[in-house]
Amino acid sequence: MAAIPVTRTVSIDESELQFSFARSSGAGGQHVNTSSTKVELRWDVTATTALDAEQKRLVLERLGNRVTADGVLLLTSSEHRSQARNRAAAVARLRALLADALHVNPSRRPTRPTRAARRRRLEAKRRRSETKTLRRRPPPE
Repeated sequence: MAAIPVTRTVSIDESELQFSFARSSGAGGQHVNTSSTKVELRWDVTATTALDAEQKRLVLERLGNRVTADGVLLLTSSEHRSQARNRAAAVARLRALLADALHVNPSRRPTRPTRAARRRRLEAKRRRSETKTLRRRPPPE
């Protein structure tokens, strides 16, 4: 089966995804009453081969409210009228969620202000101080 790219290093095999279909809720008349266009996507995070142990921990931690007690990520899509578009929307949402959950911000390297930046800051403070001094009432003579 085809692989679904998530990041540059992570891609999910389509065989790991389980789709189930149901009738969408809400208004819609004859079409919505007869066709199963709502898509429910299930992906077992704990059993996947696409992620290593650290990535699985990150996904389970960051997407905890969407993951069942068994470690299955559950997504639904019913915004479109066709099953195929809802399926594509669910896969796109999965890709976006995983890419966001797997993103690790680089650690900040502490830096120091340059000598010129320190000089500019002190000069601005001196100018501001001079402005405020000139606003004061002159001392009584």
